[in-house]
Amino acid sequence: MTGGNGPAGKKMMLFSGRAFPELGLEIADFLGIEPTPTTSFDFANGEIFVRFLESVRGCDAFVLQSHTAPINQWIMEQLIMVDALKRASANRITVVAPFFGYARQDKKSRGREPISARLMADLFAAAGAHRLMAVDLHTAQIQGFFDGPVDHLFALPTLASYIEGKLDLSQVTVVAPDAGRVRVCERWTDRLGCPLAIIHKRRDPDVANKVKVLEVVGQVAGRTCILVDDMIDTGATIANAAETLFEQGAAQVIVTATHGVLSGPAVDLLKNSAISEVIVTNTLPIQPEKQFDKLTVLSIAPLIARAITEVYSEGSVTSLFDGQS
Repeated sequence: MTGGNGPAGKKMMLFSGRAFPELGLEIADFLGIEPTPTTSFDFANGEIFVRFLESVRGCDAFVLQSHTAPINQWIMEQLIMVDALKRASANRITVVAPFFGYARQDKKSRGREPISARLMADLFAAAGAHRLMAVDLHTAQIQGFFDGPVDHLFALPTLASYIEGKLDLSQVTVVAPDAGRVRVCERWTDRLGCPLAIIHKRRDPDVANKVKVLEVVGQVAGRTCILVDDMIDTGATIANAAETLFEQGAAQVIVTATHGVLSGPAVDLLKNSAISEVIVTNTLPIQPEKQFDKLTVLSIAPLIARAITEVYSEGSVTSLFDGQS
């Protein structure tokens, strides 16, 4: 089946883009449905064509796409899918973007810069989306960029459950790699009952202005340090942070991040470092060439499926995280 009858006779339908179809199948399995059959292809010049092979009139549509590389192509495909659903009279359209592209560009740091995260929200609204769903946005303020409901999901329960099952929490310190991650790390300390440490960057007055010194605020010597970030892109920030922790006497460093972007030198940096384990979720596909022995990938599909179910049944997505934030 490709849908199910819900409140007031609504029908749930899941539409999965081409960026990461395996995640779509996994989410569909938890929902007890199948992704709606779709024809998608690229014209010779790179333009994208999408057509759904079943009627979508009146349905509650959930449009899933992982914003992985090549990111612009897959964002465009998702926009086109939303437009097709709007023109085919879908009742409600929810954009499901486990990793929301361009989220790092959420404010102007200098003049003449874009706020690309706001542009993304505007594009989805213009295409016809009624609702957005994403996992661990780079900053929470992005929720205010979309003029409609935004379901901000947290991977913390998934990641923390894994940590709880393998470590002696009395020996653990949660570490924020920079000041911007402190609020997220506080949620971790609330969950695990562990102390918090922060890696602080400051300029060294005795060296060239661009050189920064990493200082650790908090107790890490002799402890297992859990470095928490929202994403690992090139891996440089995490690798430098881990090195600083070892210099301060950390016994072990484990890295957790929701999104494993793993661009450029990330894999080599991480696998050749003294980091014990790198834990991410599958909000993005991890290609075989990016997998390494220290890498653990946890499935985000159960969380997204539960959130979709709550939205579809007019329930509470917030209830999924009671006590977590």
